[in-house]
Amino acid sequence: MSLKFGTSGLRGLSVDLKGEAAAIYSDAFARHLLKSGIANPDDFILMGRDFRESSPDIAAIAIGALRRAGLHPLDCGTVPTPALALYGMSLNAASLMVTGSHIPADRNGIKFYRPDGEIDKADEQAIAALAAETTGIDATPGLAEDRSAACAALFLERNLALLPDAALAGMRVGVYQHSTVARDLFMDVLAHYGADVVPLARSESFIPVDTEAVSPETLVLLKEAAREFSLDAIVSADGDGDRPLVADETGVPLRGDLLGLMAARFLKADVVATPVTSNSGLEAAGPYTVLRTRVGSPFVIAAMAEALAKGRDRVMGFEANGGLLTASAFRIRDMALAPLPTRDSFLPALIALYAAAQGRKTLSQLARDYRLPVAAADRLENFAVERSAALMAHLRSAPENLAAFVAPLGDIAAVSDVDGLRISLTNGKTVHFRPSGNAPEMRCYVEAENEEAAAQLLRQGLALALAFG
Repeated sequence: MSLKFGTSGLRGLSVDLKGEAAAIYSDAFARHLLKSGIANPDDFILMGRDFRESSPDIAAIAIGALRRAGLHPLDCGTVPTPALALYGMSLNAASLMVTGSHIPADRNGIKFYRPDGEIDKADEQAIAALAAETTGIDATPGLAEDRSAACAALFLERNLALLPDAALAGMRVGVYQHSTVARDLFMDVLAHYGADVVPLARSESFIPVDTEAVSPETLVLLKEAAREFSLDAIVSADGDGDRPLVADETGVPLRGDLLGLMAARFLKADVVATPVTSNSGLEAAGPYTVLRTRVGSPFVIAAMAEALAKGRDRVMGFEANGGLLTASAFRIRDMALAPLPTRDSFLPALIALYAAAQGRKTLSQLARDYRLPVAAADRLENFAVERSAALMAHLRSAPENLAAFVAPLGDIAAVSDVDGLRISLTNGKTVHFRPSGNAPEMRCYVEAENEEAAAQLLRQGLALALAFG
């Protein structure tokens, strides 16, 4: 069976998750909540899902299993993951989101949330252990009360209070709708702030969009739309709406870590937790403390929790893909923005647009003003997990192996093994090889002195990984 926990919940082939497996993992989550005292019998538990073809069936099976395990499921429908988490926190209820995020349409997954936010690695281990000992479970689908309107309304209320009235008046913003569950809410929020909103490329079939490694086909679509409709920006998100995609007036996406930096400045953050894959220029770009972590929201959340435990305030985090997390309440104008310790695509997207509107600058000008090292990232799809493991084992086994492997790129100055292998070269460039935590993919991240050099280094890095074995 393909199912396993990765950097963002349980993932695997849809055919493996449908049926008994969905019931097993949902039952295991319910039993973990009850056994640990996080939930009591008959407590509410929320269910959300994305637009994948397999998601409704998986969600229905999960609802049936949760009810038989002694909890009271509520159906929140097709809503963004951060909206589901926020609603769950407001009800002190756990939740499950059926989604495969950006991975191919033949795959799916489940994200699990406690009443206070995402589960951690200890929770994952407990759920996996309970699932492993379960056999012969009833996988009959179930029904639940529809709470989709209330869930969406709470998230909309949060985002409509973020900026001043008419904050985006005069901006013409496209919403690349594809099949993200965030598409209609983005339209509503942007229109509320006075933007002239243009819907783009809505799809009734699922399209996997990776906001961290935007496909060439998507880039063409964004650039053509920006030109055709004279747009100031384009916004979108991945399948479950927790990772933002913000493109400038030419259709070129802004990097997620730049969106995170903009948010840190807007929120006046004191502590920023972010993975090692985020831009190396972040530490010098603001008056905050940067905590570097492994890739994945559980690690960012753990770093934020540690900062809070040490008495720090105004604690936030973000991933290189742009998903923003807040561990503290932040004061925005006259409002306290409640903590939302899970990835959110709306807050960073709105902040970027507002920064451009306030500064009377294009998004491309705004991005250049930050003067971060030029970074690029992409992935090799269908790169078997076993092949990734063999490559990383080879590179870690001896310094001379790593030196020989990257010799076409330059000489090694330093190596970080926090998550994958991040190699700083004596020529000032960096290249980072990292197997995906939840898909058969090898990711490569690079930094260089300009866009041309970064693009060339990225091509070379991917070619080296592809040639291995």
